[in-house]
Amino acid sequence: MNRVGVVGGGQMGAGIAEVCARAGIDTIVCEADATAVRRARDRVTASLDKAVGRGRCTAEEARLAVARLTFTGELHDLADRDLVIEAIVENTEAKTELFAALDKIVENPAAVLATNTSSIPVMRLGMATERADRVVGLHFFNPVPVLPLVEVVASLHTSSDTAALVERFAASTLGKTVVRSPDRAGFVVNALLIPYILSAIRMTESGFATPADVDHGMELGCAHPMGPLRLADLIGLDTVASIAASLYEEFKEPLHAPPPLLQRMVEAGLLGRKTGRGFHVYEQDATANHPS
Repeated sequence: MNRVGVVGGGQMGAGIAEVCARAGIDTIVCEADATAVRRARDRVTASLDKAVGRGRCTAEEARLAVARLTFTGELHDLADRDLVIEAIVENTEAKTELFAALDKIVENPAAVLATNTSSIPVMRLGMATERADRVVGLHFFNPVPVLPLVEVVASLHTSSDTAALVERFAASTLGKTVVRSPDRAGFVVNALLIPYILSAIRMTESGFATPADVDHGMELGCAHPMGPLRLADLIGLDTVASIAASLYEEFKEPLHAPPPLLQRMVEAGLLGRKTGRGFHVYEQDATANHPS
């Protein structure tokens, strides 16, 4: 897998593109329009600048990574890719349409189409293509350049060769730690994490505790590096709500149902760090994620 395409240059897509470029891979990032392309480029370069400033890579390594990156607004530029990773908005219809389009555009029949979805069944996306055996979940965690974990998710149609190939790519090429998950809503991590976050939201919604007290309690009392509400803000409250809805649709467990407060905040556009306000208030970053 020497040529990788990433569709979506938001917080996750930009991070995926960065780790691929830093691993020596020719990487194309595809976004919806010229404005989104510019934001994606700015997001990656800002992240690389931070990595240099914090000693995680050298200035020369960052320069070489930028040289390996191409940004485009045309899906057809991904025609020669060996692997295309989808990292667009967490919406089943949008992802399904994209996979159907990529299936026709990516020329190599052995190329792998991967999704970074947090909750949508991989099989549903694979069935939109003529190569369901080459469709797999490749779920990274935010921030991608820092967090070492990747979930590899094989659907009932994904071939064992495809799953093994993607696992080797994530582990050997990108240097990530891989856990395998069955193709069910939430996979491994979010199936554990989201009910915890929703419980914290319900505690706040009921007036039992403030967001600050909830987060301080888990950070200082349980040694968590980040409290559940700050973590929800980092993930994006729209993404949390979407994952919760997928979990509830699949399992029908009350603990998975999105609380009314979460739904109202999403409707109000209070999505967390990327909008400057969620359960906490943040200084806006010019390279912050935009829905894409």
